[in-house]
Amino acid sequence: MPNLLKYPPKILIAFGETIGGGKDILEWFLKNGYPELAAFSYAVQGSDEAVDWLLKNGFPELAALDSAIDEDQKAYEWLKRNNLTFHIVFAEAVHGKGEAIEWFLSHNLNVLLNITQKIRKLRDSHTFDYHKLHF
Repeated sequence: MPNLLKYPPKILIAFGETIGGGKDILEWFLKNGYPELAAFSYAVQGSDEAVDWLLKNGFPELAALDSAIDEDQKAYEWLKRNNLTFHIVFAEAVHGKGEAIEWFLSHNLNVLLNITQKIRKLRDSHTFDYHKLHF
């Protein structure tokens, strides 16, 4: 199961730019071997089609992470059952939980912490429209 920790820093930085925009980067991800990152970005922005793609193409952990970000308790339970602690901490950091943020800081994962905060800002702003996002 892929983990966001496996990606090179430059790919993670680019991924962060796709949260709430970065269509060119999303297209690059799709054409250069990172379709799961494009789908996860679209999922975070509200695309059910992207969540379905993640589930059908072997990335259930990213679909569950998206649902955990949406505070779906079944997703949290699934992540826990599958020992995907990092994904739980990621979702908690999106929600601004201090222990999760401290975990990212203590592991020098500022790039990923930055991504969690971009997702939080997007979710808090409610600027995305579920009906207009197509993966």
